Amino acid sequence: MKVVITGSSGLIGSALIPALTAADHEVVRLVRSAPKSSASTSSPTRSRVFEAQWDPAQGTLSSAAREHLESSDAVINLAGAGVGDHRWSDSYKNEIRSSRIHATATISLAMAACAHKPTVLVSSSAIGYYGDTGDVAVDEAARPGVGFLADVCRDWETAADPAREAGIRVVHPRTGLVMTRKGGALAKLIPIFRAGAGGRLGSGKQWWSHISLRDEIAALTWLLTADVHGPVNLTAPEPARNSEVTATLARLVHRKAFFPVPSAAMKIALGEFSGDVLGSQRVLPTVLTNASFTFTDPTIADSLAAALQD
Repeated sequence: MKVVITGSSGLIGSALIPALTAADHEVVRLVRSAPKSSASTSSPTRSRVFEAQWDPAQGTLSSAAREHLESSDAVINLAGAGVGDHRWSDSYKNEIRSSRIHATATISLAMAACAHKPTVLVSSSAIGYYGDTGDVAVDEAARPGVGFLADVCRDWETAADPAREAGIRVVHPRTGLVMTRKGGALAKLIPIFRAGAGGRLGSGKQWWSHISLRDEIAALTWLLTADVHGPVNLTAPEPARNSEVTATLARLVHRKAFFPVPSAAMKIALGEFSGDVLGSQRVLPTVLTNASFTFTDPTIADSLAAALQD
């Protein structure tokens, strides 16, 4: 299978490419800078990875990118500015939103215009779609929540409509908190806990819907050929409260979780983003479980153990 990927330099994309090439797929990375020749690397895995240029902010693809798209079987769209990379100023909130919507609109319009259309667009979304659910468990049938991220996710998914209307199967993986020491929230927590200064965040009662990096990659790969469309929650089947997450992490790094972080301190440190860290999302992967998808790491203990080893 030939797979075009956007956002391939991010946390998930950089782990996905080796998995795809190991499964003998050919990968084309859409990049903003001048493409590098895949022939310049001696790695047999990397030899099946190519690059082509695009500019999602301007809605354009190079002729080489369009040629690759015409001959591809699938597209995985992961492009978007990191939600937790910076404090949420008005300008960065605009970047979070525009980077996702422009990228999704650009690739979906380009796919719709192809004479030979790829069969599937796996276009990222997130469990932010549901907003704060408190103790209520939600799945893919739930309506969108309220708040900045819920609005972004709704519009992000809608931006893929051109591909959907062109008859392409469109899947929206709504990803939860990816448990990996390579990035995201956990990468920031691990050094604190290893220093013996970790603890629950806020009340600790909030639900965290997590997924290990290897289950995330396995699910994305599975979605390329699975007979599903629309939203698919990429979360482990057993969400955990923050107090359980932090207690388990402390145990795995052989430290005590003595120092809870007050909500007020989180708000000072993270600004508006703290509302999403302290919020509760109890999200269930009903589509995956109904399709008998096999999770390697179904519990938070499994996810954290895998993260500390990856």
